[in-house]
Amino acid sequence: MNFARIDLVTLALFVSVARQGSISAGARQSHLAVGAASKRISDLEAALGTPLLYRNAAGVELTDAGQACLVHALRVLQEVEQMAGALSDFAQGVRGQVRIAANTSSLTQFLPEDLAAFMDEHPAVRIDLEEQNSIDIVTAVLENRADIGVFADRTPADGLTTFPYRLDELVLIVPQRHPLASEPQVAFADTLAYDYVGLPPATSLATRLSEESGRMGREMRLRIQVRSFDAICRMVAATRGVGILPRIAAEPHARSMPIRLIPLTDEWARRWLLLGVRDADTLTVAARLLLAHLRDEAEG
Repeated sequence: MNFARIDLVTLALFVSVARQGSISAGARQSHLAVGAASKRISDLEAALGTPLLYRNAAGVELTDAGQACLVHALRVLQEVEQMAGALSDFAQGVRGQVRIAANTSSLTQFLPEDLAAFMDEHPAVRIDLEEQNSIDIVTAVLENRADIGVFADRTPADGLTTFPYRLDELVLIVPQRHPLASEPQVAFADTLAYDYVGLPPATSLATRLSEESGRMGREMRLRIQVRSFDAICRMVAATRGVGILPRIAAEPHARSMPIRLIPLTDEWARRWLLLGVRDADTLTVAARLLLAHLRDEAEG
C-alpha cells in the first residue's frame, strides 16, 4: 500500500461518494469535476490495493473493503477537524480563563512581570489570580478550584505534577542600629535571641521558620504578627525586632526604610517555588500556554 498517495481531499471525496451512492453526486458535493473525482477514487483504490466500490448503472455500492475504509476515513477527517479547531485558538488568539493560586512570595516577586508578559501576548485570556497559603494552594489544585498552583517546596503535593519555577532567597531584616546590622551574614540560630516580626503561622514561610527553630530545640520569640511583607518591614523599622523575608520582596523596602538585609548562612534559606498542576495534558489550551510561559520564564 502506498499511503503517501492518500490525501485528505480524496478521503473527503470518498466519504461523499459513499454517502451519495454516486461518483457524480459526490463530485458535485466536493466541488470537483466528475472525471477528476473518478480518477481520485481509482487512485485511492490503487494505493490501498483493493476495490472500494461496486460500479453499476444506478451508481455505486461499497465493497467490504469500502465499508472498512469509510469507517477509518470518517475517523481521520474527524481528527483533522478537531486538530484544526484546537490550533485555530493559536492562530486567532487564545481565549479563555486560567485560575491561578499563588503564595505571597511568588506574587510579590515574580508573577506580576511574568503574567503581564503573558497577557500582552494573549490579551483575550483572563487570569483569575488568588493569593493563598502553600498548603491551601495544593488543595485548591487537587480539588480543581485552580488550574495552576505556585507554592514553596517542602509543601506536601502528592497527586500533583510539579515543575521548578524560581529560586527564592530568604534574608534577615533588621533595623539599621540593630546589634546584627553590621554583620555580613548571619546564621538563623544567632537570630533567635531577638524578638521577631512574622507572618501568620499557616503561611509556608512561617511554617519553615518554626520547623527550623524546632529542629534546634528552640522557639522563635514571635512578638508581632502581621499579614504582609510590607508590614513586616515597617514594624522592623519602627521597633528593635527582626524578620525574615525573600530578598527580592524586601529590597524595595530597604531602599526607602531604615532597615538592612543580611544574608542567612543556612542552606534552607534558599528555597524553590514550584508550579503544580493535576495533569498538564488535560489543561485547557490557555492554561497549557500559561504553564509553558511560566516554565520558559523560569528557565530564562
